[in-house]
Amino acid sequence: MQKSFLFLCFTLMSLSLSAQDWANLKRYQPDNKKAGLPRATEQRVVFMGNSITEGWVRMDSAFFQSRSYIGRGISGQTTPQMLLRFRQDVINLKPAVVVILAGTNDIAGNTGPATLEEILGNIVSMAELAKVNHIKVVLSSVLPVFDYPWKPGLQPAEKIVALNKMIKDYADTHDCVYLDYFTSMADERHGLKSTLGDDGVHPNLAGYKIMEPLAEKAITAALKK
Repeated sequence: MQKSFLFLCFTLMSLSLSAQDWANLKRYQPDNKKAGLPRATEQRVVFMGNSITEGWVRMDSAFFQSRSYIGRGISGQTTPQMLLRFRQDVINLKPAVVVILAGTNDIAGNTGPATLEEILGNIVSMAELAKVNHIKVVLSSVLPVFDYPWKPGLQPAEKIVALNKMIKDYADTHDCVYLDYFTSMADERHGLKSTLGDDGVHPNLAGYKIMEPLAEKAITAALKK
């Protein structure tokens, strides 16, 4: 009884803290202040995303540090959370390009149910905010997933295929660059290749090494627009 009560108290406290900063706006505030504005000749690129982007910066920091690349990924986040912090974590950093990688946690239902149309709408809103602030937009495909280990049985693979088509169609008709990670990383089940990740969702270093030249090619294309 006592353990159950303590667990309930801890859960309620965690939910309360999460509710106070649902989008985790405080996470990158010190880093954003330290980054400041780009130099006059700098073509800064911000990578907006979730744990896949956050893990990328951690696992292959040299890819970011050797270029004017800034990672703004937060583990577990969904597109409405990213949209809320988009101004402070992207627009205010004055990048030339933003690379948006989002949607898988929405499909997993991390912050509640979401339709593919709702997910796309949040991604489109980020793209529109970027463009009105003269930031070139790269829209990434969602990485392949056959099953989420923290929420099994959702059958996300075909939902991801459908969402990626929607993202690509929008990018092709709205002056954005579509960045296709999916094709190079998917197995025959439309899941993540076992050699490219350990849990079927998050890339390992080999996975990120597949992603890096694809990202650079897309960034170059965006800068030429």
